[in-house]
Amino acid sequence: MTANNKSADNPGSNGLFNRIAVLRAERGVSRQQLADAVEVNYQTIGFLERGDYSPSLKLAFALSEFFGLPVEAIFSTKPFQPLSEQVYGRLARKSGTERDHES
Repeated sequence: MTANNKSADNPGSNGLFNRIAVLRAERGVSRQQLADAVEVNYQTIGFLERGDYSPSLKLAFALSEFFGLPVEAIFSTKPFQPLSEQVYGRLARKSGTERDHES
């Protein structure tokens, strides 16, 4: 797979997966706004999102603080499970299990 064809299953050259783009979109934050908040160039945010750049520990913690999430909720060495699957998949399985016990 080439650098221009990265997917959610491809961590890019740094070996890390991240949710920065998703978190920015959820919060309506531009790359420039995030860059200003964590004191980096806006292009750095793009490089991070594409997996072309590994954050320093200081930058990873700054992003963690900005989003109010633990570092491991933003970065991972394994692909992230889609949030809808995490939330609704577990609820659906739990609901099905509860129904089985009620029968």
